[in-house]
Amino acid sequence: MADSFTTRLADPSDQPGIIELIDSVYQEYGDRICLTGADQDLLDLKGSYFDQDGAFWVVEDSKGAIVGTHAAKPISNPQTEGASQHTTCTFRRLYLKRTLRGAQLGSDLMKLTLQWASENGFNRVEFWSDTRFERAHRFFSKLGFQKTSAIRHLDDGIAPYSEFLFFIDL
Repeated sequence: MADSFTTRLADPSDQPGIIELIDSVYQEYGDRICLTGADQDLLDLKGSYFDQDGAFWVVEDSKGAIVGTHAAKPISNPQTEGASQHTTCTFRRLYLKRTLRGAQLGSDLMKLTLQWASENGFNRVEFWSDTRFERAHRFFSKLGFQKTSAIRHLDDGIAPYSEFLFFIDL
């Protein structure tokens, strides 16, 4: 029997499940979550997303376990040429349990978030993605996102990492 999934806005009680899911994805790449650095937004979803006119969604399986996440919020310093700070948002935290990647769930989450961006008056989405997430990069490309030549190198995680910049005009 196929599992059923529910997508909804996150609430504070989801924090442990969100952290567990994201940490499990990081571990696939030999990394760990860093709640004192790159991942500290996860300690305050309300302040990091909802209070900043953003949103954070979770996907639950039929047993109530968090198996997916995605978030969006306005950004004040867009990185791509032609972007406006008043009409650009960023996507963050698109993670799925390993066994669910490549299925419709990721596309559904991205479509939901793109719809949210459009309904909230944004005409561009920009986001950074870890250079190691090659499968995700192919997924973004299939959805129409463009990878720019920009790359940033960060050291706010457990180990240094790099990210590519992607964008799409809505």
